[in-house]
Amino acid sequence: MDENIVWHHHGVDKAKRQQLNKHKSCIIWFTGFSGSGKSTIAGALESALYHLGHHTYLLDGDNVRHGLCGDLGFSDADRKENIRRVGESAKLMVDAGLLVLTAFISPFQAERDMVRNLVQEHEFIEVYLDTPLATCEQRDPKGLYKKARAGEIAHFTGIDSDYEIPQHPELTLNTAELDVQACVAQLIAHLRTRNIIG
Repeated sequence: MDENIVWHHHGVDKAKRQQLNKHKSCIIWFTGFSGSGKSTIAGALESALYHLGHHTYLLDGDNVRHGLCGDLGFSDADRKENIRRVGESAKLMVDAGLLVLTAFISPFQAERDMVRNLVQEHEFIEVYLDTPLATCEQRDPKGLYKKARAGEIAHFTGIDSDYEIPQHPELTLNTAELDVQACVAQLIAHLRTRNIIG
């Protein structure tokens, strides 16, 4: 980074924003195979937090590729840059005092750790959706597994691209066994246990 670029501190900081919002801020990072339920669970959690009066924003894998990451493909290098941009955006939102939910396959441990290291230790919650690949492929909500099996999509996680299971996730959920409401209940309980929300 250019040595002439210096972070400018303003009078309204993260602590004041959190005080105004009446909750702490953090990144809740959902990771897992396509079809594991990341967007569904993240969306349901955001709705629950909204109804509890908390300030949130959900960064969804498909949505950010319409703008912020619209110039990226799906090579390993592009996927890494995709997560870097999302991580930096999430970091700014944490500083803004928000509960930031993210729904990204994010298959590589190094990328998830990169985002974890952007914020303070207690501000990153990795949620691993430990849903069997067979279940995800059976659901196939976007028809992507079918296309990957037919050779129409390359570098597809779980088919011809690896997924590295999180080493120490804060929470593990199996959406083949738990319904949406049960997952959200566990997530809300976890946030309360960590004193992020009241």
